[in-house]
Amino acid sequence: MWWQRAEILQMRTSAFILALILHLTTSHPCLSPERRCDFVCDCSDCDDEQDCGYSGKGFQCNFEDVEICGWRDQSLNDAYRWERRQRGDTLPDSGPSSDFTTGTSSGWFLGVTQVKSAGVKTAVLVSPKIQESSPTCRLRLRYFLWDSGETGLGSSPLLASILHQNSEKALVWRPETTSVRGWREATIFLGRIAAPFQIQFYSDRLEGRRGDVAVDQLEFVDCALPFPVLGECPVGMLECKLGGCVDQRQVCDGTDDCGDWTDEENCEGYQRCHFEDNVCDWDLRSLSNLKWVRTNQENISITDPLKGPGRDYSMNSASGHFLYVTVPDGELQQDWAAFQSPRLEPTNSTHPCKMIMYTHQFGPRSGGLTVLVASKTLIPVWERGGALGDVWVKAEVEIVHESTFQILIMAAVRELAYGGIAIDNIVLSPECRESNESVTLEKVPIPPGNPCTVPEKMCDFHPDCEDAEDEAMCGDFSYSKGSSGWTDTSIGNQGWVLHQNSTVKEEYLYVAEASGQHLTEAQTRTPLLGPSGPACSIQFDFALTGHPAHIGDLSIRVIDSMLGVQPKLWEFSGKTGMGEAQWKPANVAIGVRKHRFQLAFESRAVKLCPCAKIKIRNVHFTGCHADYFPSSITAPSCNFEDGLCGWHQDNSDNFDWTVVDGMDHTIGIGKSLVVDMWSSSLRGALGRLLSLPLLPGYTEHCLTFFYKIYGPNTGALNVKLFDKHDYEKLLWTRSGAHGNIWHEAHCPVPHQFTTYQLMFEAVRSGFDGQVAIDDVALVPHPCSVPRMCSFEGQQCGYRSSGYLYWVLGNGHTAKATAPKIDHSLETELGSYILVKTGGNVLPVGATTTLTSPVRQGTDKTECINFWYHMTSENPGSLSVYMKPVKGERVKIFTDSLNQGDVWRHGNGNISSNVVDWQLQFEVTGRGGKDTHVAIDDIFLSPHPCENQGSKCSLERGTCTWSNTPNVKRDNLDWELTSHEKEMHYFTPQEDHSLGTEKGHFLFIPSSNRTAANRKAQLLSPHLPPTKGTCLKFWVYKPQSSDSQLKVWILTEGLLNEQLEVEDFGGPWRRFDIDIVSTKEYQIVFEGTKGATGALALDDIEYSVGVNCAKKVTDAAKTSTEPSNAGGIAASIIVVLLLIGTLIGLLIYYLRSQIRDRPLTVPLSSTSSSPESYPGFSNNTYEPGLTEDNVRIPPAQPPTMIVGFDNVSVSAGVREREVA
Repeated sequence: MWWQRAEILQMRTSAFILALILHLTTSHPCLSPERRCDFVCDCSDCDDEQDCGYSGKGFQCNFEDVEICGWRDQSLNDAYRWERRQRGDTLPDSGPSSDFTTGTSSGWFLGVTQVKSAGVKTAVLVSPKIQESSPTCRLRLRYFLWDSGETGLGSSPLLASILHQNSEKALVWRPETTSVRGWREATIFLGRIAAPFQIQFYSDRLEGRRGDVAVDQLEFVDCALPFPVLGECPVGMLECKLGGCVDQRQVCDGTDDCGDWTDEENCEGYQRCHFEDNVCDWDLRSLSNLKWVRTNQENISITDPLKGPGRDYSMNSASGHFLYVTVPDGELQQDWAAFQSPRLEPTNSTHPCKMIMYTHQFGPRSGGLTVLVASKTLIPVWERGGALGDVWVKAEVEIVHESTFQILIMAAVRELAYGGIAIDNIVLSPECRESNESVTLEKVPIPPGNPCTVPEKMCDFHPDCEDAEDEAMCGDFSYSKGSSGWTDTSIGNQGWVLHQNSTVKEEYLYVAEASGQHLTEAQTRTPLLGPSGPACSIQFDFALTGHPAHIGDLSIRVIDSMLGVQPKLWEFSGKTGMGEAQWKPANVAIGVRKHRFQLAFESRAVKLCPCAKIKIRNVHFTGCHADYFPSSITAPSCNFEDGLCGWHQDNSDNFDWTVVDGMDHTIGIGKSLVVDMWSSSLRGALGRLLSLPLLPGYTEHCLTFFYKIYGPNTGALNVKLFDKHDYEKLLWTRSGAHGNIWHEAHCPVPHQFTTYQLMFEAVRSGFDGQVAIDDVALVPHPCSVPRMCSFEGQQCGYRSSGYLYWVLGNGHTAKATAPKIDHSLETELGSYILVKTGGNVLPVGATTTLTSPVRQGTDKTECINFWYHMTSENPGSLSVYMKPVKGERVKIFTDSLNQGDVWRHGNGNISSNVVDWQLQFEVTGRGGKDTHVAIDDIFLSPHPCENQGSKCSLERGTCTWSNTPNVKRDNLDWELTSHEKEMHYFTPQEDHSLGTEKGHFLFIPSSNRTAANRKAQLLSPHLPPTKGTCLKFWVYKPQSSDSQLKVWILTEGLLNEQLEVEDFGGPWRRFDIDIVSTKEYQIVFEGTKGATGALALDDIEYSVGVNCAKKVTDAAKTSTEPSNAGGIAASIIVVLLLIGTLIGLLIYYLRSQIRDRPLTVPLSSTSSSPESYPGFSNNTYEPGLTEDNVRIPPAQPPTMIVGFDNVSVSAGVREREVA
């Protein structure tokens, strides 16, 4: 039968696998099962440590390999599970913006799938079996936790546990359930596990989006047991039976440091209590109503992850026992609990009583632990403040007391959300001998008084109490007790100690040996501080001195009460000098912190000895109160030559803007503010720059600035308005390639009735480019008509008049008759401005007008470009006028036809002869049904409109060529640059047009920040059907380049290949192609990025209706060329206005007015270089350009190629459908 055959096949397969394993283990003993996955490389190539949840000598896993280091999804069903994934080509609205390891869209991570369920679903990720781990073992990782759908994260969106051989689980990690759009760092303390185990990551959710819970970059640290040594162990160390060595401080401390219990064998006289059977001789009675209890995690809760320590220390399991105290059910009557030892005999300094215990202080309820000696009075001898995290920490206390005493262990508990304090594995040395004498407390200490103010005002950088009592112990050394505000929170074998010498008035913090078992940095923290203002900084002196060449590391970071541990603000590595006096000053900006926070100094000495010291002194906070603003910083106008002026970094974002020297707009060699998207150190999606709070006003303002968005895969630059309720409003946005040049922007800021802030936001949706701003100014008057308006979030000052109002719209909210996508972004969320023209809302003959702000006149002819959308029969008549401030308006464009469901390009020349003017879009009703007219991407070019087919040398921009913003078509952009201006990418050393390094060209670089085989499409405007149109262009493709270039024509959503450029190497080379099409079409240059070299285009030219043999192929057709009527009529108007006036004096007067106007209302440039262009739409470099982004009617005839070498053409017609 079939199942018998299957069983036989399975037996044969199993026998084969068993034989293979036996062969491998026999021929390679280092691969035997008991030697695999034990954090020791037994094989020379570390093959025995592959796919163990980590791989290789680094014991790391970044999930770049498809095997993902042996991790497996073991979720109960497919409704919610873990998956290996990448971000994707576009910035997602859920999940990470990149992996953590590479920081790009091509990097891999593990994330959860989308879930929406009536009941909680659990996604489970499980490691392979690991043999065992040492007491110091910890797992460092990056995790991502974001509630992008705002459905709530729940109580346990991400947890970690260890799974023992007996299937018992123990919870080891519970991160804060705060929603942050960014990767965060965490450490999971695994500790000693003596038998094979697995690690599990859990995520419990009812509803959530894909990728909102994720992990990446796992690293196991200090997990191996002591390595065997050759010869004897060094002095002061104990030799283990397995051959390793441990320090004498680890002997008889209740921990199996050797891995074979050698260090815990000869411990006669030590009194150890692991609380598994009882409480030993410890007395849990207390004067407080709050009591310590002996319990285990199974008794506390196995369903609520926020209750209990998750495991005991002795057994590292949920069934192991410990002592525990937390807020009881009901009301917290007293906030302390104590228990005590039996009475003990007096001790002396040569034979002190030594107590070792292991503490777990987790969550905001943990107020701290204190050990006191109870005799005639209470004497504190040790303390450990606050919460230390989800970790068991070793403590050592030495007691010298001349009379009979008891050890009193006291916990402080806060009535907050979760957490508690646990103690396990208490060890008393033989010197702690029990006594029969009684102990009488003669003096009861006076309890501390209540704080002088509410907790929120303690340490808020503003004195609220008499003698500034509320600020006296906050870490500022300028207060007499300020230094005592720093609390050592170290959990390892190095910690911070406060040195005070009242004789010489000397005090400083220094790093010393500590009792903790972990090999982590020494850390000391302030109490909760703040919030803080934009000028907040911390000043201090530091010294890393001694004989070794490298003393150690020192850093400072913020621990935010809402956002958790933040990246380091400052760090120093090495040494400051040899002698004791080698102090160095430091001033570190803290900036705005909206939530309460702690500051932490962290340090790790290479070697602790008298020969090396790490010290800090003179800590002082300056300008930190939340409402403090320096008088010198008054306005957001700034050229960044002397700092950020009235701007500051947003500390709740993912990365900072950087002041960069040598590439500014102002003087060319000065400073500007930059985000290098190509930086390998950046992570996350957003970098934000905030203005200081701005006062409300009753007039509209104009924010002007210069910007650069450069690179094939850059991202976006936004300007937002941010009110006091944290509401964000988008005012201005640009994205995509804009060339290696500066552009001017005018952003209208509507009047506000409350205090507000402005924000520059760099969106890192790409990883290969640069965003920069410079010369920012905010002026109290409306903007003039901007060079470019894409209607993304604003109307650019355009106003409605007439029968109906024009309104902003997008495809996401549009009715059936409105455009489904905008022109700028080609997405449903992109905006345009629209007026309905159906006969039921706009009667026949009725008009509605959209009018721009006033534009300053110039003596040069300019070209207005725009895209419009008109569908259905009788959509109305669209006319565009130039209206001088004085005089009659002049029509420069008109159309009244149904243009289909496509965006069409229109343009017209404007010659104002230095008269200020406005632009008007006027629609007249024609009685249509469900019709509309929409406008998008209005762009004013500083040059006359170009005829189709004119040669584009790229010296004045990209002419009529543009990148598509449609991410379904391509992933990259062609970028405009010159060799002279290029400082980052490899490019041709000269262009073709000028043959110099100053000449411009379009190119695709081969940067490693973007994966190979990504495509960039450059599109022409839509062109009429033709029997022969000649396309000529020059290509640069060196022999080293593996990039590819194809030329297509796009009709009705299909790409028809015309040419594929093969390798030719060497200098620039020209190609000619005859294009034949029976339908409207666009020419598409499609570049495919390679791994090396570059690909460039220059001198692109097409002649409509004339083939490459210079024969006219198409009959002349009536077409609408850019009109000069506006210029002619305006000239006549000016002449009439000058009657009776001296022409020369009037012109002199007008030009004087131009010269005297403020710089915040820029003049049109007369330069012909690309750098003179003030701005352009998301898919054009220079406003005379016309991408039409149309979906056009059917069909393609064969094409004809006219001859140059290295041209390959497909044998037949090749078509490709375009999304």
